[in-house]
Amino acid sequence: MYCMNKELIIRSGSNAVDFALLKDGKLIELHKEEEKQSNFAVGDIFIAKIRKPVAGLNAAFVNLGHEKDAFLHYQDLGPQYFTYRKFLKDTVSKKQQSSSLKNFQIQPETDKHGTVDKVLAAGDEVLLQITKEPISTKGPRISTQISLTGRFLVLIPFDNKVSVSKKIKSAEDKARLKTLIESIRPEGFGVIIRTVAEGKKVAELHNDMNQLVEKWNVCFKNIQKNKVPAKVLSEEDKASAILRDNFNQDFVSIICDNEQMVND
Repeated sequence: MYCMNKELIIRSGSNAVDFALLKDGKLIELHKEEEKQSNFAVGDIFIAKIRKPVAGLNAAFVNLGHEKDAFLHYQDLGPQYFTYRKFLKDTVSKKQQSSSLKNFQIQPETDKHGTVDKVLAAGDEVLLQITKEPISTKGPRISTQISLTGRFLVLIPFDNKVSVSKKIKSAEDKARLKTLIESIRPEGFGVIIRTVAEGKKVAELHNDMNQLVEKWNVCFKNIQKNKVPAKVLSEEDKASAILRDNFNQDFVSIICDNEQMVND
């Protein structure tokens, strides 16, 4: 079987880092990561506080430690907002002693046609995830629907569904993957099987699942010990994400011109 040789070349500049992914010497992907201007990246998870619901916008402004309030629209609360709210309250009060969701009581879903003033009040604490980084005069865009992304899987708390990427064409492999993930999925979590999981072995998928569960465990522990507002889980940087999504036995080299970055 023919295997492509992959290389990752990382070039650091004064205010940006370039990532070039090559297959058999040909450039297939090029990414640029600007130097972070803030401590808020897409995928980061925070505990924050509602500053002001605005009925006219059906949204609320949220203090998560940025100079500008984040914007939380009612539709971004998601159906499991009340469950997340209970989980956060129980975790902070130490009533919830474990990150396991096995016996956690799911609360009624939010009304998709509801209004923000019926759900949120000033001073409420919320667990949320960054969906859009702050730009210019605008604060981060956020959601209270949390997901943890791995190389092959996406783990979704307070869900019970296993879904498979539509880009996986083989019906046989779709069925195999779904059966496998159902057997290792921790109770209380849903899973999305990513396209790159196609054809992967049990050990690789199980390892990815374990890493995601550990991420959730870190998030839980940080909620317990942090004051509001605070970041409780950081998303991976660009280099880590590229390696996560692409690294396998086909890689022959990773070249970087920054010794400190390599050591980190």
